[in-house]
Amino acid sequence: MTKDTDKDGFAPDMLDTLAAVAPAATWMNPAWIETMTQVSTALATFVAARFKEDLELQQALLRCTSLAEAQHVQAVFIQKAIDQYQAETGKLITITGKMAAGQHPVAD
Repeated sequence: MTKDTDKDGFAPDMLDTLAAVAPAATWMNPAWIETMTQVSTALATFVAARFKEDLELQQALLRCTSLAEAQHVQAVFIQKAIDQYQAETGKLITITGKMAAGQHPVAD
């Protein structure tokens, strides 16, 4: 510890730790923060939509009058889920790819 951190009285060990890791945190720039915000928003929206789909599946299964109908409802649900997960993955790749391209432009 240095005399400066001693006289501050604010967790000198914490200050030393923060000073040591500061150079490693240079990648946390505004573009990265904006991208992570977009990713978080997209994921939260997706999870909420999928949860709604799960609830609707339960309701649809309760209305089924035969095993064949229940199997069809499940098959439609699974195919829709696969399609939605693929679309969401593409969306996240696009979001993060834009950030990566901005930070590391491709050489012409």
